[in-house]
Amino acid sequence: MKTLRDLHQEIIEREQKSGRVFLEEPFPYQMDCLLHPEKYEKKERMTAVCDMEALAENEDLAAVAGELADEEKKVYALIAPAFMGQFGEKVAPGQIRSALKAAGFAGMVEVAVFADILTLKEALEFDKHVVSKSDFQLTSCCCPVWIAMIRGIYGELVPHMPGAVSPMIAAGRAVKKIYPGAVTVFVGPCLAKKKEAKEPDIADAVDYVLTFQEIKELFDAASIAPREMEEDEKVHSSRAGRIYARTGGVSEAVQKTVMQLHPDREIMVHPVQADGVKACRQMIEDIRAGKIEANFFEGMACQGGCVGGPKALLANEEGRELVNRYGDEALYQTPLENPYVIELIEKLGFYTVEDFLEKSDILTRDFGGHA
Repeated sequence: MKTLRDLHQEIIEREQKSGRVFLEEPFPYQMDCLLHPEKYEKKERMTAVCDMEALAENEDLAAVAGELADEEKKVYALIAPAFMGQFGEKVAPGQIRSALKAAGFAGMVEVAVFADILTLKEALEFDKHVVSKSDFQLTSCCCPVWIAMIRGIYGELVPHMPGAVSPMIAAGRAVKKIYPGAVTVFVGPCLAKKKEAKEPDIADAVDYVLTFQEIKELFDAASIAPREMEEDEKVHSSRAGRIYARTGGVSEAVQKTVMQLHPDREIMVHPVQADGVKACRQMIEDIRAGKIEANFFEGMACQGGCVGGPKALLANEEGRELVNRYGDEALYQTPLENPYVIELIEKLGFYTVEDFLEKSDILTRDFGGHA
């Protein structure tokens, strides 16, 4: 059986032959920071400066503040790929990480690296199941509204949807597996994620969901200004994981990853996307009527994708631009190139392609029931 590390090495060697240049030992300390943040964490706690009364009216925010105040708890912020620019256009990811640590979090994990992992899983699923022109796949990773729509209204399409959890759930489960007893807090622009985190089959992953607006309230109450923080930079995600935040990002990520897996594959990924609930419904109706010549369908309930979420702090056009810019800055284009992805998957106990595809329970769920 081929190992994931062997596959990674094959891709790197193929890309190098085409002229790509990769760092031979890319910042080896960075994965250590992800897997062992206790070596690097700051000890300041926000409770000394936080105005608890300002947070009391928000139940979720007050509960997280209480967890942060407990010296015995390790609380991790899982920040959505849409985070770029949400706390100021010139605020770097490392400054947000420092701000969260100053607020009492043990560390910040970019959910984009788990979007990388889910991209690899969906690409392998596509490679396995889409073998004729009549086959197609509904992406299952990101949007809980899209998933609920398919499960609740268009149940006959569920078999075309790989049983993958969202990157949020994957991140929460991974942190809890690596650090038993950890408290996980997802941070993003989406209100539907609050409901997703409580769904019975995946409620083990994320303890709290806060929006970008709520985190800003926390920063304000604790007198923390991210733009004034020193940059605590640790980069783990590829372009593929970073662009999940905008419409078309999942499609592009899976498309490029499948192309890397098998450059000569007869049937490549031919994607189509829908923006907004109405457009999602129309796309599904067109699938059922056989009106679309595509084999990979991506639905996003919010205009522009996650960057257009109801609790984003930026207009979706600006958010999309900053997400694309962050994607362009990535050292790696796909999860197959990303050594951090391979190391993290191994840390979770999966070494071969077959095991990752067939036995990775931490990354899967059963869509057979209704939402």
